[in-house]
Amino acid sequence: MQITDVRVRKIASEGKMKAIVSVTFDNEFVVHDIKVIEGQNGLFIAMPSRKTPDGEYKDIAHPINTETREKIQKSIIEEYERAKMEEESSEKVQE
Repeated sequence: MQITDVRVRKIASEGKMKAIVSVTFDNEFVVHDIKVIEGQNGLFIAMPSRKTPDGEYKDIAHPINTETREKIQKSIIEEYERAKMEEESSEKVQE
């Protein structure tokens, strides 16, 4: 399975949630609402989830092994960093 597209849809400068991302696999399947979060040890991703009636959050879709999770996280964080730099550059141009 190949990651064929990563789209950073929203970048936030405030708070722990830094971005919302969509990832396309094999140009055939997309997962929306993956969050980029700033944690104590740096950036990490949180897969899309929903709140159950008892208040617990359950992932809607998620990788089932560490290797795949790391591959997805690496691609997302690289694209987030690129998009963030691009946004910062365009803000400086506007000033």
